[in-house]
Amino acid sequence: MINAPRFFQALADTTRLRCLMLIVTEGHVCVCEMAYALGEIQPKISRHLAAMRATGLVLDCREGQWMYYRLHPDLPAWMGDVLTTCNRTLANQLPFSSDRAALAVMPNRPKRQVCQI
Repeated sequence: MINAPRFFQALADTTRLRCLMLIVTEGHVCVCEMAYALGEIQPKISRHLAAMRATGLVLDCREGQWMYYRLHPDLPAWMGDVLTTCNRTLANQLPFSSDRAALAVMPNRPKRQVCQI
């Protein structure tokens, strides 16, 4: 399971933090949605998500052609509290507010799937 230093290291990277804030807001998010919302290429997003998966911060789930990510359900409560507080605090700040706005208008957004991870 993820420890405190690795948790805060994940939060220290802007791309990972932006992805995490979308995951906290949406519950689970497809890689293509994160790439669109952040205006980044899919390989960059996937690389950051793979790093977070390796630390135990997120879990992935494939639904057809889509790869979804969500927070690991076994994260310590204090980590969930930190992420929730960050999300609430950053909600109206750039780039986090623009990430959510872009995701809301994403064309051809994949149907929301509830992965059985």
